[in-house]
Amino acid sequence: MMNWRFIFKPTRCCCSVLMTNRTKTTSAQYVASRARDPTFEKLMEKYKNLLKVVAIQDLILASSNPSSSISLDFLNRLSQKLHLNCGAASFLRKYPHIFQIFYDTNKSQPFCKLTNAAIEIALEESQAIKASMALVVDRLVRLLLMTPTKSLPLRAVFKVWRELGLPDDFEDSVISQNSNLFRLCDGHEPNTHILKLVDLLPEKNHLTAAVENWRVTECCREDGHVDRTEIRFSFKHGFPPGMRLSKDLKAKVKEWQRLPYVGPYEGIREKRKSKAAIMALEKRAVAIVHEFLSLTVEKMVEVEKISHFRNWFEIDMNIRDLFLDHPGIFYLSTKGKRHTVFLREAYERGCLIDPNPVYEARRKLLNLVLLGHRAFFSSIPMIRGADQSKVDEFHGKE
Repeated sequence: MMNWRFIFKPTRCCCSVLMTNRTKTTSAQYVASRARDPTFEKLMEKYKNLLKVVAIQDLILASSNPSSSISLDFLNRLSQKLHLNCGAASFLRKYPHIFQIFYDTNKSQPFCKLTNAAIEIALEESQAIKASMALVVDRLVRLLLMTPTKSLPLRAVFKVWRELGLPDDFEDSVISQNSNLFRLCDGHEPNTHILKLVDLLPEKNHLTAAVENWRVTECCREDGHVDRTEIRFSFKHGFPPGMRLSKDLKAKVKEWQRLPYVGPYEGIREKRKSKAAIMALEKRAVAIVHEFLSLTVEKMVEVEKISHFRNWFEIDMNIRDLFLDHPGIFYLSTKGKRHTVFLREAYERGCLIDPNPVYEARRKLLNLVLLGHRAFFSSIPMIRGADQSKVDEFHGKE
């Protein structure tokens, strides 16, 4: 595995083509000493509270209460799990553009519901997902095709349903509705199910990965002078600001870029223990996680979530170390007590270069989170508690 620690300053991430087995202690030190990218760190600082807001929003939208609301008593019991350190009421009051607290006289206790503005954003996201159902199916097919067995545990897919832009009822709306492609089978453990790819449409037989499309685009650029032999196995790189690249480091990167590439949809041959074979497997692992991130709506995912796929993708190395060892391709942030990885090439100045409708809806919710109390009183008609017609529209009722 490329190890970016040993080329120049020990407090910076560096590169070597030698694989290193790290202990938990050295891994923790490695995370702490990595080269930080202020743009991604600022973005994750914004996301910290958004994740909490989304968790509460999902609870409200899933509520069986006719008014689509949940009690503050219920939220307080979940405070620790939701990381609401200051308590539910204090947290909700920070975001009046999203949540409204009201007192239910019949139940003699305070409840909370979404504002019209928040419901409209949730509805926009839901409609964007429904409109992209063909893309949703394609993502799930691709995910399964990256595994040698063309199968995954359903619980692993549940871990990343939001990241993949799947509808919350994807078992019914995606899997059951495409029985010609997908099948659920009983797993080897109790109460587990395995999602399998049962058939493949003719056009899916020769899938190309995102990095392969990038190589073609680079070769076809009129203003570019690309050496096709150099880019044939390459990945796009972009390093953190202030990360000085020594001549030795540049040479190591160039050497790694020239290593043979096995795509994420190609089967692996016999595993060998030679240095060249190990490095080839590592480059294939990079290709798989690169493609995984390319399939996500926001080109980002928590490391803990993608780790559930490691064995099914037959990746023999630590996923987090893989991200740390390739800072030109991935960026690992530890903000908010989470390790989150971004696909570096997909972002510019903290935003997706090629946004999609689901991403744009989620950014609108992020904007409401960042508003906090600002402009609250001047926009009270817009942010008043959601009326029942909007709630019914979200749930698909007439």
